[in-house]
Amino acid sequence: MTSSSVIRSSAAARAAGDRVPWRSRLTRADVRFAPYFFIAPFFVLFAVFGAFPLVYTGWVSLHDWHLIGEHTFVGFGNYTALFADPDFWNALKNTVGIFVIATVPQLLMALAVANLLNRKIRARTFFRMGVLIPNVTSVAAVGIVFGQLFARDVGLVNYVITTFGLDAVDWQANTWSSWIAIAVMVDWRWTGYNTLILLGAMQAIPKDLYESASLDGAAPWQQFWRITVPLLRPTLVFTVIISTIGGLQLFTEPVIFGNGKMLGGTLGQFQTVTMYMYETAFQRFQYGYGAAIAWSLFGLIVVFSLINLVIVRRAARWAR
Repeated sequence: MTSSSVIRSSAAARAAGDRVPWRSRLTRADVRFAPYFFIAPFFVLFAVFGAFPLVYTGWVSLHDWHLIGEHTFVGFGNYTALFADPDFWNALKNTVGIFVIATVPQLLMALAVANLLNRKIRARTFFRMGVLIPNVTSVAAVGIVFGQLFARDVGLVNYVITTFGLDAVDWQANTWSSWIAIAVMVDWRWTGYNTLILLGAMQAIPKDLYESASLDGAAPWQQFWRITVPLLRPTLVFTVIISTIGGLQLFTEPVIFGNGKMLGGTLGQFQTVTMYMYETAFQRFQYGYGAAIAWSLFGLIVVFSLINLVIVRRAARWAR
């Protein structure tokens, strides 16, 4: 074989090596781009049902927007009027008050119940299923039951109170009593939901950590605070954030408590921001003003979520 033929054969071999089969190129493209196609449906749905309504609501909030007629651009006029509106501040006070009264006990009870269900007890599966029943119960049934419990004249709660020699409470007439009644409804519905989330995270904690702690003489409460709570920090952050979002968007429970009316009592003593937004936009047909309320609520949720995130992280760090 001559030198020229050797050179030609080696060049042909290199050229053949450089030509990647189309199947290999397709496989590489599939590995590279397939993950984006898998997550694309979420972003498409989020863009349609999340991002677009958010941006469009912000645009509507900058206009004097009515169902018919011209939509006059007013800039931040709706926000200026909103921050000077005493009804908005009353609704905001009610929202934050009910949120604090309901959310803090709710998360503490969920953590305690989850820790109990994580232990070896009888009928553990039954109790795990039972804690979710309030969350899947019909809202209409919840309204009927709690309407009877907190009725002024024939309610079970007032019956128990008067048994101890105390005066009956008109739960809808006063601010604090209505807040407490609504908070009880919220806790009854959502404690079990948070319990199952925390329970799932607890079961993912390695059992070896508890066995080692027991051998070192750690008491159960020490294991809970030194092992369970720090390792639950990501889940606690998640439950705090979703509870914050749900608590500040409180709508169903106060509407049921007020017999379907958006006024939140005769003096608005338990009208929340979402109820005020609904009343403004869909009963008064002031869509621009209602959109401004919605965006203010969005900002409030972001602020409270960040505050709760910092608090939970510091608490978990302290528990270590």
